[in-house]
Amino acid sequence: MRIAWLGKKSPFCGNVTYCREITNALLDRGHCIDFLHFADESEVNDYPQDLHLLNNLNSQEVSLPFLYKSTIYTLPSPRSSKVLIESLRNLKPDLVHASLALSPLDFLLPEICADLNLPLVATFHPPFDLKKRNITSSTQQLTYQIYAPSLAEYNQVIVFSQIQRSLLHRLGVPEKRIVVIPNGVDPEKFSPGYSTIKQELKAERLYVYQGRLAAEKNVESLLSAWRKLKMPSNCKLAIVGDGPVGATLKSNYGSEDGIIWMGYIADEQRRIEILRGADVFILPSLVEGLSLSLLEAMSCGVACIATDVGADGEVLANGAGIVLDPRKVISQLCTLLPLFALHPEMIHVLGRKARQRVLEQYSLGANITQLEKMYSQVLHQQKVTLRL
Repeated sequence: MRIAWLGKKSPFCGNVTYCREITNALLDRGHCIDFLHFADESEVNDYPQDLHLLNNLNSQEVSLPFLYKSTIYTLPSPRSSKVLIESLRNLKPDLVHASLALSPLDFLLPEICADLNLPLVATFHPPFDLKKRNITSSTQQLTYQIYAPSLAEYNQVIVFSQIQRSLLHRLGVPEKRIVVIPNGVDPEKFSPGYSTIKQELKAERLYVYQGRLAAEKNVESLLSAWRKLKMPSNCKLAIVGDGPVGATLKSNYGSEDGIIWMGYIADEQRRIEILRGADVFILPSLVEGLSLSLLEAMSCGVACIATDVGADGEVLANGAGIVLDPRKVISQLCTLLPLFALHPEMIHVLGRKARQRVLEQYSLGANITQLEKMYSQVLHQQKVTLRL
């Protein structure tokens, strides 16, 4: 199957990781992926080493012109739609899959693909919090409301959880057009194993946050709770990642508090080594979609704590982890974090349950099989429609 994948390669965010993991898996199964993304000439053919696209001689990369892009949204240039249309005509894909980059072009895609008789699939994964507990979550709710009428015109819309599906359906997207295919991880790669990270960091108990350092990730609440607790010197908190609030946080919280700033780590094996040595993974976000970092930690057998936002609460439900109220992160962490130091048996029990949850529901291989099945159904329906 030839798939025109409209996705994101930079700047780094969850959408970039999603595009890389899914297209790699599809390529490994023999599909041809043409990768279209907003980029200038310096970014073309500048993929991370673990992206397989350039090793596939039949695949092509297409850069779409843009005026501005960030981790949150993209502003295309006036020429971008023309470039996209010409590219799709030349590539002649079986279908188009757009991992939506929150761009005005997203709203034009249904009309463009309808004119070209191409079925159109979208992955819609902006973070959200159904309960609108803060300004950030209210803003994300508005994003869903704005997008819903356009998503109703896509052949299929992929979301990561049942609660996200219910939200879009309430906003007017036909239920039959929404399919739940959650994020997934490779449990063979992200697995429990030997690690020397504790010796390296001189820690007997290692707590880890791994992700972007942005306001919506609420990392400062974790840091504030950690400082307030005055944890024993043999307990360390490792912060893995970087982002717009990183410099401010580093200036206010340091090694005197038992906090280790490890920065952004591109090497996947190094990130796995950190997770394998971690006792507890903490994700204190105010909004989320379905965190890949959380799934990776769970797959490595780490005891996990995350806020009940997006689909993360659903992932950890029924004992697979501990779910926090995002309004009470500091107070709840102040209660929970010392318990792991005093009762290490909790770490082992929760770690086993976390990995089992991934094996049962969030395996990348099973999710790719589900994606292929959905592609086949969309193509079949397109053929039926064209015959009528």
